[in-house]
Amino acid sequence: MAEKKVVIVGGGVAGAILAKNIQNQANVTLIDPKEYFEIPWASLRGLVEPSFAERIVINHREYFKKGDLVVSTAVNITETEVFTADGQQIAYDYLVIATGHIEPIPKTRSERLDQYKEENAKIKSASSVLIVGGGPTGVELAAEIAVDFPDKKVTIVHKGTRLLEYIGQKASSKTLKWLTSKKVDVKLEQSVDLTSSTEDHRTYETSNGETIEADAHFLCIGKPLGSAWLRETLLKDDLDVVGRIKVDENLRVKGRSNIFAIGDITDVQEIKQGAYASGHAQLVAKNLRLLIEGGGKERKLGTYKAQPPISIVSLGRKQAVAQFPFMTVLGRFPGMIKSGDLFVGKTRKDLGLEPHVKKS
Repeated sequence: MAEKKVVIVGGGVAGAILAKNIQNQANVTLIDPKEYFEIPWASLRGLVEPSFAERIVINHREYFKKGDLVVSTAVNITETEVFTADGQQIAYDYLVIATGHIEPIPKTRSERLDQYKEENAKIKSASSVLIVGGGPTGVELAAEIAVDFPDKKVTIVHKGTRLLEYIGQKASSKTLKWLTSKKVDVKLEQSVDLTSSTEDHRTYETSNGETIEADAHFLCIGKPLGSAWLRETLLKDDLDVVGRIKVDENLRVKGRSNIFAIGDITDVQEIKQGAYASGHAQLVAKNLRLLIEGGGKERKLGTYKAQPPISIVSLGRKQAVAQFPFMTVLGRFPGMIKSGDLFVGKTRKDLGLEPHVKKS
């Protein structure tokens, strides 16, 4: 009997972990526009310490050794095939969409590592840094710079009424107090015109008319969902108003028996973060095995329950702010959980790799 064909579109956290876990049970094809997987929540450490990026940028072929890797983007799907931008038509028995968010990053690992080095040089040469956006990315980047380069002037401009709006007020307040103690200037309820600066005159103007002097800036705002390509496909009616894919309790696209969606692209009502995307991947790996081993018959498929709003935001190398269901805490305790290694060793182990890697 021929192996079932599983096509995974997207090589982020969810897609990579699924590909690793299902590659020996089916004929798997992973479609991704880049040749590597990157541990996204650790990328900001890579900006202040480029050697750290060596561990977080992992060629797909390091963990995904058995199936087919297609370095391209998916542009259309039918009931039986996925079409890619480079002209391939890839047949599937089961399809998993894991396209998360769109981020314009290089195709190869070496290009990505070079990019980290360039961004690090930009930070090192700057005496002042402007960060636009006060979500988890902006906060973590500000903290990384403030801890590693305490002499640099760091400013965050955020259009919201508080930092870290995706979690509770207490976490926001504790984080603001911590950043202020590190001399980070936080400007809330403002936006900034990034075009107001020139090469010779690095002054930025905010919507309140304030001016900010900065030698370098980083844009840390939300990335667009990776679902635009689905709007002209057979799944066009399976997207919610913001573009997330509507899934059932088994993480299948609602009303479809052989198409799944996992990770940030789904409409599961929970904080969108890597740990939960990994949970999606592990559940769908189990469900695919059940379907494949059962000859396609419905067996007792695993169900997914939305996870509580738990989040840990690193504040440099030793501290963090953590929101748990019944407690919000800032300091070394949550820092011990996440900030030292940022779960990089664990993630590498989950992919069957050594937790550490020799510098290239």
